Amino acid sequence: MTANNENRRQVLYWRLLARVFNTEEQATLESASVAVVDDLGLPAALLDPSVSVDNLVQRFPDLAAEFDGLLDDNEDAEDSGEQVRRAALISKLLLNVFATGTGDVSSSQLAAWQKDAGWFKQALGGSGGSQDEGAKESEGSSQGRGLGTGGGGRGIDDAELNKALANLEGDLVRRMRLREVLSNSSLAAQLNPSMSLIEQLLRDKDNLSGEALANAKALIRRFVDEVAQVLRTQVEKTSVGKIDKSVPPKRVFRNLDIERTIWKNLTNWSPEDERLYVDRLFYRHTARRTTPARLIVVVDQSGSMVDSMVNCTILASIFAGLPKVDVHLVAYDTRALDLTPWVKDPFEVLLRTTLGGGTDGTVAMALARPKIVDPRNTVMVWISDFYDNRSLIDDFTSLHRSGVKFIPVGSVNSSGYASVDQWFREKLKDLGTPVISGHIRKLVLELKNFLT
Repeated sequence: MTANNENRRQVLYWRLLARVFNTEEQATLESASVAVVDDLGLPAALLDPSVSVDNLVQRFPDLAAEFDGLLDDNEDAEDSGEQVRRAALISKLLLNVFATGTGDVSSSQLAAWQKDAGWFKQALGGSGGSQDEGAKESEGSSQGRGLGTGGGGRGIDDAELNKALANLEGDLVRRMRLREVLSNSSLAAQLNPSMSLIEQLLRDKDNLSGEALANAKALIRRFVDEVAQVLRTQVEKTSVGKIDKSVPPKRVFRNLDIERTIWKNLTNWSPEDERLYVDRLFYRHTARRTTPARLIVVVDQSGSMVDSMVNCTILASIFAGLPKVDVHLVAYDTRALDLTPWVKDPFEVLLRTTLGGGTDGTVAMALARPKIVDPRNTVMVWISDFYDNRSLIDDFTSLHRSGVKFIPVGSVNSSGYASVDQWFREKLKDLGTPVISGHIRKLVLELKNFLT
């Protein structure tokens, strides 16, 4: 890289750092950056943090392809001029996503940031931890990312990136004048329901009334329905129960096993007539062996577990809709609440939860344990970060030894990030029931294995 191009590249990155940590413009850096961008033939709007990446691409469509996979490219393979151009585009992305400022935030600003975050994930090559892909389905991916700065040092893994984005989005939502927005149906309709927004609505629902409460419920219902659609697809990918050959097959055309029927009747082939005379029909077995199973889901509803609370509440409702699966749902903080009567309606469950407060799993155990009637035909899913009363390990051990399928879950969300008490993690691993952390598909798989 020539010295001139190296200097231009450094100007863009120094400006980025200055704007991220100080909203006031540095005149020298700003004028130098304008000159660099102009020389590259890029639009001046690239330097304006008030212009979203989405708007920029709408005005200059050719830039869309350059942002796609931008942070996943091999910078060393480019010539010095291309690296400067790439630095300008990277600076735009990072500035818009990470320089969120202070003060009140409007719904349109939140929506614009969410779109910018989408571009940022796309620039990473689509591995930013989407709902569909998850986060490497492990306890935090170790895949490093240098974010195109060309420097050395430790890479940033997917879990850290997702946690950072979730924190930024949560801060923006907290700074919104949410009650004012909710009181205006037109503004409320523009909100894009996200996990951070749902968390704020659940925390503030008791302070809302009238139109604001109705709009809040509509947003929660919309989010629940969207997540439920994704989870229902995952649950229904495999059928429940093994084929039960002790049950005679139904003699209907759709169950006719044509290949077996032909094979078994080959001795009836008539060379003279050139016909196969069938004197016996064979049918496929379709009845599935399903054992009535009891699924007990216990969810920590403290503030740190909102994502898991929402996802597992929806997941429990889906399993409750399966035949011969008896689902019970318990939520707890320092008190336990039996939400089983509403388990088929996650919207109603969420409206009855109270987020925040401390954590005492012993009260939940006292409520959940009497629900175990047939241990070997029962699965208990316990969702928590396990920063809790350590006497619970005795209860977990007792459940496991009784024959209950005990599944401890540290995180069931879209990002895969989880902070789990290390003491409990080690004890549960020694017990033979390691803590599941990662994408919700992990829990779906565990439950389907139990029911099959």
